[in-house]
Amino acid sequence: MSNPDELLVAISAAVESERSNQMSLTVVVGGAVITGRLAPEAVWRERVAEVLKDSDRLRPFADVFARSPRGSRPGRGEAPTHLHFHLARILQGSLGIPETGGMYRVAIKDVSAWTVGDLVHFDR
Repeated sequence: MSNPDELLVAISAAVESERSNQMSLTVVVGGAVITGRLAPEAVWRERVAEVLKDSDRLRPFADVFARSPRGSRPGRGEAPTHLHFHLARILQGSLGIPETGGMYRVAIKDVSAWTVGDLVHFDR
């Protein structure tokens, strides 16, 4: 979307202000369907940093997520620019990748469609 959906921005702002991770959302970005729960950016960064710290190869990158970069986060009164998903999956056929859920950051301006709720996809 060249002009981000105001309702989607408002949902993201509410998640940021409440520090809640209970809002489920499904978005279409570049043809991919991503479904999961939104998290405030600070919570999302903490969780990614924790995962990276547990990896011998990726540990050096944990600090990038643990610190808050100057100028990149919206201040008071500024609209969020990204959605931060946790326990999220990219839906592909009858699979949700990764099966256990992953951490995704999506630019709101790139969302072409969305719906409230977490899609559960399974074979019958």
